Amino acid sequence: MARRLNQIADHLQANQTKMSDTIAPERFEATPLAPPDSIFKLTAAYKTDTHPNKINLGVGAYRDDDSKPWVLPVVKKATQLLLNDPTVDHEYLPITGLPEYTAAAARLVFGKDSPVIAEERVASVQTISGTGANHLGALFLSKFYGWNEKRVYLSDPTWVNHHAIFPQAGIPAATYPYYDPQTIGLAFPAFIDALKNAPPRSVFLLHACAHNPTGVDPTHEQWGAVADVMLAKGHYAFFDSAYQGFASGDLEGDAWAVREFVRRNVPLLVCQSFAKNAGLYGERIGALHIVAPSKEGAARIKSQLSVLARAEISNPPAHGARLMSLILNDEELFEEWKGDIRTMAGRIIDMRKELHRLLTEELKTPGNWDHIVNQIGMFSFTGIGPAQSQALVEKAHVYLTANGRISMAGLNSHNVGYFASQLDKAVRGEL
Repeated sequence: MARRLNQIADHLQANQTKMSDTIAPERFEATPLAPPDSIFKLTAAYKTDTHPNKINLGVGAYRDDDSKPWVLPVVKKATQLLLNDPTVDHEYLPITGLPEYTAAAARLVFGKDSPVIAEERVASVQTISGTGANHLGALFLSKFYGWNEKRVYLSDPTWVNHHAIFPQAGIPAATYPYYDPQTIGLAFPAFIDALKNAPPRSVFLLHACAHNPTGVDPTHEQWGAVADVMLAKGHYAFFDSAYQGFASGDLEGDAWAVREFVRRNVPLLVCQSFAKNAGLYGERIGALHIVAPSKEGAARIKSQLSVLARAEISNPPAHGARLMSLILNDEELFEEWKGDIRTMAGRIIDMRKELHRLLTEELKTPGNWDHIVNQIGMFSFTGIGPAQSQALVEKAHVYLTANGRISMAGLNSHNVGYFASQLDKAVRGEL
């Protein structure tokens, strides 16, 4: 018996040896190295630079006048309230998020008196900031939208992550003209033509305010013309709202485009983030709102969003949602938050004005620089080219992206003079 068992063991071992000679396990040796994210690569280079006048104009995060991250006073207050609340625990939130947060977030973007709120026609789900909202919205459309041609149209240029999010969700991305480098403004006629020429029922991603990366927004009249074409062609508006309040200092004004589209019954969804306007970058707190034609339709949509969210994150994180729920639902905290928003937006607007003054009045830099004050929000397209941008990075220790985009939040009263002087030299070819 023992001999027979040994024979079987030898036989199995021989077979295993033969198989191992012909079948190799996967070790991912052929996996290519992905290129580093351009913004994070820029930040890493900035951190290792020892030059005393170095400036980081790449990162999309607010900084105070001393180049420090700013925790909003209202966030500090809300945090203390949570810390002293004996009922706060660490249990799971519902799959679709903290209900009092998502409801308040919807009121913020659509307006508390909006018919879609009163009629309960908004399906709202808590997301992993604006990125998660874009991703979940893309997944939902990929699965349930009645496509004529499965493709999303992104502005040229747009936030770089849009180009990664939609293909990952199975939606190819195309671009529509948006920025005109000749005027350093909106390529409006080409934008309208793209809307007209796209297949019916196409999906267009629109930046609700403070377009990233250009800082160029349509006027109210231009938004109206965009809505006209979208209604005529049956297009769908995929709004990305990452800067409500942060753009102008006015929460109501920055929601104008979304609310106008709702008023005119343009089919739409909104991706919302509280990273910028509440300084909650690391809390990853956002929301996805899909407007439905009926209360029943909103319930069906939310049920499917719940299924998608469950498979990806199971339940969203609680802390940021609790903070924003306090701020949005408490009248005193809400008013304080609006003051904090005005502080951030006001400082950035002041930096735009000062940079424009230095370039036009003191340095007499060649060219027209009115776009610096005409653009809005955190970012500005300076209008300089890749060679000039590279010279600023390598010779002036000013870190910006190759397309000439700068984060206005990186400028302050201590460094704006240095930046203006170096930008002037780059334009003149003297760096």
